[in-house]
Amino acid sequence: MNTVKLILASAIATSVISAPVMADSSVDVAASAAVASAYLWRGQDLGDGSPAISGDIVASAGGAYAGIWGSSGDDASGNEYDLFAGYGAEMGGVTVDVSVWNYVYPDLGESEGTFADLSEIILSVGFGPVAVTYYDNIAGDTGYTYLTVGAEFGAFSATYGTTSNDDSDNDYAHLDLGYAYNDNLSFTLSQVVDQDDYEGVDDDLNFVVSYSIPLDL
Repeated sequence: MNTVKLILASAIATSVISAPVMADSSVDVAASAAVASAYLWRGQDLGDGSPAISGDIVASAGGAYAGIWGSSGDDASGNEYDLFAGYGAEMGGVTVDVSVWNYVYPDLGESEGTFADLSEIILSVGFGPVAVTYYDNIAGDTGYTYLTVGAEFGAFSATYGTTSNDDSDNDYAHLDLGYAYNDNLSFTLSQVVDQDDYEGVDDDLNFVVSYSIPLDL
């Protein structure tokens, strides 16, 4: 997930988990737009320094939610939109969220950019300020997993992420440090802290500024 997408996912999980699950079938719809100085994804700048514009729309009811997130994309794959659906709940102070994300890249054409070519199932478990999230590719790149351990302390956050590939030696780990100036403006420092002997991993320090706003529907 890039910086803005991570903020979106956290906001979705927080909103659906904090809401009590009731028989009320009303559906809430929310949307937002954002701009970031770089497309930061799992410790890597996919846009090679180019800014990214994104937006989302999410429908939720009780603990269930579904929506679409779109972005101007990255240098390699072009424009992107993601379809997602999930469910979150809280039990005895422990929060649990499970979702499925499908990543679509229309610029790649019918052979690689269509629906269901690349999908992940994501499981997140949190307690207090700490959350552990596990990502497993179930289509498009099976054998690849990603794990994060994150914590939030007021406006500050820290996330340690590590990749695992069954068929390659390009695994790496990164550390992201974040600061939310307010509900809209946030800053992220991201650094690869461990990697295999593979030139494809960029170990430069990334500094990303992102600004998001809610949209009235």
